[in-house]
Amino acid sequence: MGRRLLWLLLFSVLVLSPFFGSAPIHVNELFNYDTLSFKIFFELRLPREFFAFFAGVILSLSGLLFQTLFRNPLMTPYTLGISSGAVLGAGIAIKLGIAAVAFGMAALSLFGFLGAMSTVLLLLWLSRYIKSSQNQSILLLGIALSLFFTSALMVIFYLGNSIQNDMLIRFTMGSLSNIGWQNPFILGIIAAVLTIFVYLYRFELQLLSLSDEDAKLKGIDTKKVTLILLVLSSFAIGVLVSISGPIGFVGLVVPHTVAKLYPSTVNRRILKTALFGGFFLVLCDTLARVINTQSELPIGVVTAFIGAPFFIYLIISRNTK
Repeated sequence: MGRRLLWLLLFSVLVLSPFFGSAPIHVNELFNYDTLSFKIFFELRLPREFFAFFAGVILSLSGLLFQTLFRNPLMTPYTLGISSGAVLGAGIAIKLGIAAVAFGMAALSLFGFLGAMSTVLLLLWLSRYIKSSQNQSILLLGIALSLFFTSALMVIFYLGNSIQNDMLIRFTMGSLSNIGWQNPFILGIIAAVLTIFVYLYRFELQLLSLSDEDAKLKGIDTKKVTLILLVLSSFAIGVLVSISGPIGFVGLVVPHTVAKLYPSTVNRRILKTALFGGFFLVLCDTLARVINTQSELPIGVVTAFIGAPFFIYLIISRNTK
């Protein structure tokens, strides 16, 4: 009963979210093309809601993948340095003062995407030289790259002026501000592909969650499966971070929350994790818009305020049983 009530609450937030914000929506004007309510609802809030939902799906599924493949409950989609690479790319664009648009993307997003993809390619190239304990070695490589990118970003902060540094800080806090349907459409396709691939590999994931040896005994090419899923999720995260900036805690908290609600095998939690992640980020975005502040709260701040205490609760409740 408690689980059904929670899902009903989250679904209600999904339905009602576009009606909340600084500007009121008049329902009687909603389908009149010439009204402000129509433009706000269909050009700003509804695309933003879809953007938030698909972003939540990508983050939560990637978190589930990383925690399963590395068999580490503290893994996040950003542990391999994808986020740091994207932020460094965005920092380079800001420092160079590039504001052009190419391939329908702003320079900030384009450089962020290139930074994220460069990180993925660098990890793939370095992984060729790993002979044993591949997963743990890739994890260490990702941490090393993340530290290197963070150091490079500090140099950009040091050399940048106050305006550039302010832009970069705002990017690192994450934002779901969105106009039009282009970004939600892109993320929707990526989220769908990621969900399909993870579901198709659900039985392999279940075996990999136990050990590589068990998976190999069942005839699974563990290196190939791990590589496909890691590259796909890293690509999805790279696209997301290049558009919205890093959004923390969703990929960490949601898989644990779903596992607590449904203590079953990994293969049975995939779709639930995806849906819960989408609903959760829509809830966080709604709170960011309705809290009365001088400017809209960055989504990363809201997810941290909700996610950190909740994750502490999960850890304590697990260890007190």
